[in-house]
Amino acid sequence: MTETAHLAHRDATRPLHPIRAWGNSKFFESLDWYLHRRLGSRKRALFAGLPPVVVELGAGAGASMRYLARGTRLIAIEPNTYAHDALRRKAARYGIELEIRGEGGESIGLESESVYAVICTLVLCSVEDPSAVLREVRRILRPGGRFLFIEHVGSRPGPLRAMQRLLRRPWRFVFDGCCLDRDTASAIATAGFADVRVEPFRLGGVFVPVWPQIGGVATA
Repeated sequence: MTETAHLAHRDATRPLHPIRAWGNSKFFESLDWYLHRRLGSRKRALFAGLPPVVVELGAGAGASMRYLARGTRLIAIEPNTYAHDALRRKAARYGIELEIRGEGGESIGLESESVYAVICTLVLCSVEDPSAVLREVRRILRPGGRFLFIEHVGSRPGPLRAMQRLLRRPWRFVFDGCCLDRDTASAIATAGFADVRVEPFRLGGVFVPVWPQIGGVATA
C-alpha cells in the first residue's frame, strides 16, 4: 500500500477534505508495522549514510523516522495537519530533531542549494504536479546533493495495468489524489538531475494495485 505520507502529498493550495485527511492519517499510521515489514530493509539500505540534516517530502506520520540516525534534524514537509501529532510522537520515539512545515512540495519555503539530502517515499503519486515538486527538489539541493525515493508506479501492460486503470478514479478519491498508474520513473529521469539511478521492484503483499514500485537516487 502507501504510507501515511500518501494522505496529503498534494498541492497545499487545495483545501484538505477533513474526513478523508483525518481518516487517511489514522489508517496509514496503523499500517506502520506492515510498511516496515514490506519496505524496511530497502529503506534502511537507501537511507544509510544520510547527512545530519534531511528534508522529507510528505513525511506523513513519520514512517521513515526509524531508518534515520538518532539526532538527525528532519525538516518534514507535510501539509496534512492531522498527521502532525503522529510526527511529533515518532520524533520523540526515535530521537529525531523535528521541524514541521505545513506547505506542499510544489512550493518549499527553503533557500536554494541549502540541503544535501531530500527523501520521499510514496509521495509523487499524489502530488498535483510532479514536475513542479521535482524542480523544487533540485532547487533546494546543493550540487552533489541526493534525492532518495521509493514510489509505486504504473504497471506494464497486462492484467495488473488493467486493474490499476479500473480502480484509478475511486482510489484517487479515497486516497486524496493518489494516482495508481503514474510514470514517475520518467518524470524523475527528465527532471534535470545530473545522475539518476532507478531500480524497479515488486512490493508484494495484500495491496495488489501498488505492487509495481521503484527505488533509487537522483543526484543534483
